[in-house]
Amino acid sequence: MTPIPNLNIVPFVSVDDMMRLVLAIGAERFLTDLAGYVEADYRRWEQFDKTSRVAAHSLDGVIELMPASDGALYAFKYVNGHPKNTRTGRQTVTAFGLLADVATGYPMLLSEMTILTALRTAATSAVAARYLAPKGADCMALIGNGAQSEFQALAFKAMLGITRLRLYDIDPAATAKCARNLAGLGFAITPCHSIEDAVQGAGIITTATADKQNATILTDNMVGAGIHINAIGGDCPGKTELHRDILLRSDIFVEYTPQTRIEGEIQQLPADHPTTELWRVITGAAPGRTGAGQITLFDSVGFAIEDFSALRYVRDRLQEYRLYQELDLLADPDDPRDLFGMIQRCAASTAG
Repeated sequence: MTPIPNLNIVPFVSVDDMMRLVLAIGAERFLTDLAGYVEADYRRWEQFDKTSRVAAHSLDGVIELMPASDGALYAFKYVNGHPKNTRTGRQTVTAFGLLADVATGYPMLLSEMTILTALRTAATSAVAARYLAPKGADCMALIGNGAQSEFQALAFKAMLGITRLRLYDIDPAATAKCARNLAGLGFAITPCHSIEDAVQGAGIITTATADKQNATILTDNMVGAGIHINAIGGDCPGKTELHRDILLRSDIFVEYTPQTRIEGEIQQLPADHPTTELWRVITGAAPGRTGAGQITLFDSVGFAIEDFSALRYVRDRLQEYRLYQELDLLADPDDPRDLFGMIQRCAASTAG
């Protein structure tokens, strides 16, 4: 049997590689292109082997595995959510992921996904908003100005034309950080002193808070007719951001109903409360926004197909940008049946 060269090597995209890739492509183009991959995969939703993420919850946070496959490729992401981490200088969310060939089971790509998760979350939010947000909306309220906020702002600018931002966070330093990072990028930015102030005049409200608890970030009186709510902070059991009355007034759209019933805003509602999965709107099987006065809610918890799309996008870009390292990850003996002999030959070569 003729050996195939470099079967041991898997391309690895480090944090530095990912940053360089985003800079080389440009953040807004990266988000827009990635959104195209997400939307394309949602259009073939029924081809995917889907499952809710496997989660290990603790008092401090959650660690999750998120798998998805279309029968040709398989992807999974390891991700955590630990809101207290910022107190010790750590990220609330960290992640890495892998893309593999189903036919052989061999990994094709290993990548950091802390940055990539922020990008795919923003891209997915913007995809949903194209179908659900009021036409012509140019102002968005960003409630929660942490690590996700700038990505959301840029995705909504690139894909929906948002040019005015109203920012609020319980930590004024987070708002100042967000405003500073987005300065000069085409936004009129208004830091606000309350949520009530932030939502004034906004056609889209994005909530992206981190506390692992049931919280009431938005109350019913803050949400007027015609608003689109992009709720991305509630993503585990016991963690919500919206008052229940808002849900009862809204048409609710989700990624994968079985997962969102456990983790999303709709965990506050009966199990039979009607929702619409986003793929059905994208494919035309169900309506999205149907009227100017309609309140739409994208109850987003993040789903594994979005990570699949993100890894697929990065893999394709590496052919052009070559921003990766060659990782010696897989054992590749001359005879696939002689794994122990490979160890012995290594010992002999080391001794020599």
